[in-house]
Amino acid sequence: MTQELTALTLAALLQVVQFVIMAVPANIQLGPAKTTGPRDQPLELHGLAGRLKRAQDNHFEGLILFSIAVMVITVSDQSSAVTVTSAWAYLVARILYVPAYVIAVGMWRSAIWGLGFLATIVMLCAALV
Repeated sequence: MTQELTALTLAALLQVVQFVIMAVPANIQLGPAKTTGPRDQPLELHGLAGRLKRAQDNHFEGLILFSIAVMVITVSDQSSAVTVTSAWAYLVARILYVPAYVIAVGMWRSAIWGLGFLATIVMLCAALV
């Protein structure tokens, strides 16, 4: 398995971890009647549970582009030091993003997000050269 695919696999597992750490406070906050119900109305989370949910949703969004970048690099056999470094930079940024979002460090959170986004863009551009 390529390093990029390894980073993608770990990023997917990070998504699972984010779901688990979000689900516990969300279930405590909303109660089992709402979380096991039909969810005809959107469930609104606030505080810690809300921040964890938004961080999880943000990772889903970033993971889509990152997955495309990894697949293009892998299928076209264009792995390089640049793409490997970018893949690991993306993963590190996503790991750091969760606590940055939870403790609400504002500009640092945005900078961390930007690093992950930039890493993905670099991988996509590397596939075109």
